[in-house]
Amino acid sequence: MYAPSELEKLVTVQTLRKMKANGEKFITVALYDAPMAAMAQKTGVETVLVGDSLGMTVLGYDSTVPVTMEQMIYHVEAVARGNKKSLIMGDMPFMTYATPEQALTNATRIMQAGAHMVKIEGGAWLADTVKMLTDRGIPVCAHLGLTPQSVHKLGGYRVQGRDEKHAEQMLEDAILLDQAGADLLVLECVPSALAKRITESVSMPTIGIGAGRDTDAQVLVINDILGLTEQPPKFSKNFLVEAGDIPGALRKYAGDVKLGVFPEDSHTFN
Repeated sequence: MYAPSELEKLVTVQTLRKMKANGEKFITVALYDAPMAAMAQKTGVETVLVGDSLGMTVLGYDSTVPVTMEQMIYHVEAVARGNKKSLIMGDMPFMTYATPEQALTNATRIMQAGAHMVKIEGGAWLADTVKMLTDRGIPVCAHLGLTPQSVHKLGGYRVQGRDEKHAEQMLEDAILLDQAGADLLVLECVPSALAKRITESVSMPTIGIGAGRDTDAQVLVINDILGLTEQPPKFSKNFLVEAGDIPGALRKYAGDVKLGVFPEDSHTFN
């Protein structure tokens, strides 16, 4: 049985790379405020994502598209005040990284707010942006598969990469972003077999959400972990039901990921 304990040391990019090399899973939670950030540190969560998902989970928007830089900075600052040990990732909002120069300006603001890394959505077109940011000391988490900022182009929240053409394109994009210097890669709503291929093909650690159990880490939104989502997605699980309290829910989630119990087959796509 695995019992997560409070983080003792600052988690860095090198920490996560060593964990991937050792075949050790790490935990990611998307959250938005200081109290939850502090609780994540106490329950052994290695990485926290201040996601633009806050547009839907906190602010009541229908998508992540309306989220602004000012809103992201506000929440990154709050999370950074509550958590001093986990690696903090800050999402770059819609159209704040359309060009490498624009990305550099806005990523600087996210980092100065307290993030240790920025996250951006997209494939090969972002390679130059990733290189510009990482060359200048800004770590980058890439994001492939279902990219919520592109929901209007994708035609809804759909599983990506099910056909061979799109699967090969996603694999190529992942390798290109890895070569450009990306430090982490989120894979959202992709078939588990494809996520496994990508994870084995890149040097950077991968974080799955609806991508099977073979990624190097898992991420869930805190609202889903605590059963606060009215219509929870297939890949999520309410851990509060079993645990009985919020710290217990986070520990249960972390332990199940570490042991390979979560996600189950019912949470994955083929």
